[in-house]
Amino acid sequence: MRFAFLSDIHGNATALEAVLNDLRTQHIDQIYILGDLCFRGPEPKRVLELVQGSGANVLKGNADEWLIRGFKDGEIPKERLELFQKERDWTLSRLDQEDLDYLKNLPTEFLIDDGQDLIVHAFHATPASLFDAVPLDDTAKIENDIMIRDEADIYIYGHTHHPYIRSIHGKNVVNTGSVGMPFDGHPLSSYVIIDIEDGNHSIQLKRVPYNREHVVEIYKQSGYPNIEEMGAVIYYAVQPK
Repeated sequence: MRFAFLSDIHGNATALEAVLNDLRTQHIDQIYILGDLCFRGPEPKRVLELVQGSGANVLKGNADEWLIRGFKDGEIPKERLELFQKERDWTLSRLDQEDLDYLKNLPTEFLIDDGQDLIVHAFHATPASLFDAVPLDDTAKIENDIMIRDEADIYIYGHTHHPYIRSIHGKNVVNTGSVGMPFDGHPLSSYVIIDIEDGNHSIQLKRVPYNREHVVEIYKQSGYPNIEEMGAVIYYAVQPK
């Protein structure tokens, strides 16, 4: 079986299209999308249409939760809250109630077995939280917050926008990186392929180019309320402040 895992599209339909086109050449059996579909990108509605048409299994991320219920105290720095509210309002104006109901009803984790003698635990940030960030170099936090299901052989998540693969105690911990908004200085969409056969597996990190200039232009044409910062994020793959 060949599985693809992708995450953190963030309203970047151009990047998602590039990844889905690449997946069509990879003979994938099943696609899993690990959350953060629409918020902070220029084409939230088109992303949802592409996601729903992909046949993928889809999880909820923290940005999806923000669209549904807004921001709670402490989730956004106070000096950034007004701007985030404007970005959320802009995104909501392009979605309808059916879209929000879809996001609201998404699950928060997958435990994937499929009779392959190998179990994959997939989630957005951690199994217990949509919001906690677990960096690749914090082994103790990975062990305590990520590797909580002893029966799993592979743990895979998104959220941090930094792709990696680590082996810990004979198991693999994987971050997909981001389709629509990488933060690792490499402005290419990122996703993961896992091949499983006869209890063995291999893991590949894939990077896919897309037309970043086009995405920045869509931000501008759409009147997005934070064009300058988000354009830099897209073009240079840097984390916003």
